[in-house]
Amino acid sequence: MKIIKNNLILTAITALILAGGIITFAAKAPEQPATAPAKQEPTLEQPVRQSPDKEINLDKSVKAAEDKPAVTTTPPANANEYTAVSSLNIVNNPSAYLNKKVRFKAAFDKFSTLGLDYKPAFRDSQKYISFLIRRDDVTDHVIPLSEMKIFIKRSEAEKFIDLDSGDIIEVYGKVFSDALTDAWVDTDKLVVICKKKKDEDKKS
Repeated sequence: MKIIKNNLILTAITALILAGGIITFAAKAPEQPATAPAKQEPTLEQPVRQSPDKEINLDKSVKAAEDKPAVTTTPPANANEYTAVSSLNIVNNPSAYLNKKVRFKAAFDKFSTLGLDYKPAFRDSQKYISFLIRRDDVTDHVIPLSEMKIFIKRSEAEKFIDLDSGDIIEVYGKVFSDALTDAWVDTDKLVVICKKKKDEDKKS
């Protein structure tokens, strides 16, 4: 009987030791994933490191917009050297204004390639672009004054990419040829007098 009792006691003790080991292991097991978030900390810092780069790019964009050349809206310093005349007067008698400095106001029509690379009055299309103005003797519809070829250097024309048809401009230039009995004008300076409202164009 004593042997049986001793065996039962040993069995109970062994069971308690095993149960205690299992409980201890179970208590420690959840502690392992607790260290996992620590490995992810560097990735959480990445957005913070990227934000200064975005701010720098934005600053560069703003700086580029500020550096963009503004549209010229003031006459040249030597404006008094140019004779004020209507565009129609020049077209009607271009030889009378040949090699003379003139200035005239008109409604801008559009940039064009009209007259470029024409040898008798040569202006290289690689360096120049032409533009048309509207006839000011027609008010019920738009007719370009194609008898006048007006040239401007491409580098200068880039400052006026926002010009819309109908905007009022003033051209300071020189009539350098009367080939084909037309007026060929080099633009020394282009001045924007006023911008035309877009809804006004719809009526024209």
